[in-house]
Amino acid sequence: MLSTTILLIDDHALFRSGLRMVLNTGMQGIEVVEAGSLEEAMWLDIAVPAIVLLDIQLQGLNGLEGMALLKRKWPQAPVVVLSADSGADTVRNAQERGAAHFVSKADSADRILAVIHQVLHGIADPVRNAGSAGADANQTRLTPRQCEVLDLLCQGLSNKLIGRRLNLSENTVRGHVQAVLAALQVVSRSEAAFAARQRGLVS
Repeated sequence: MLSTTILLIDDHALFRSGLRMVLNTGMQGIEVVEAGSLEEAMWLDIAVPAIVLLDIQLQGLNGLEGMALLKRKWPQAPVVVLSADSGADTVRNAQERGAAHFVSKADSADRILAVIHQVLHGIADPVRNAGSAGADANQTRLTPRQCEVLDLLCQGLSNKLIGRRLNLSENTVRGHVQAVLAALQVVSRSEAAFAARQRGLVS
């Protein structure tokens, strides 16, 4: 892989250090540039980063509010949001502001590396490259019940609450959720919500 600059914006030095080690170990030929805030990132004198890894909860201007600044300075750089908060509202807000992908900080190092690899290499991914919403909706084969589960999942409901709403057992809901994740080719509920909205499967 060609030399690649990854800009990591997070106000926790320990997290930055750990993720930098993960990136340097798991990827070759990269340069990780760190910033503790959006303000600090704006002052960096670097070429267009291949990717921006952006935390939401930052001191000063938060990640969601500052995404427009990043897009203005580096319009070609995809922004991957990293957050400990993977709630439906947070995922929706990140998507609406133009995030290329959403990754939970609770995800494994391998999963985070896989997402970064996909974005860096432009690999088609249902969360990142939605394409035509109508076309994607046709390509995603979900049963009516799975569509109901997906809609409630996107509202942030737990399996137990979804089961109560649809009069299903929690185990049955769990099975539907796994089927939905497989159909959307994602591995987490937050990614499923992101992908579903990108592809026009939910309003």
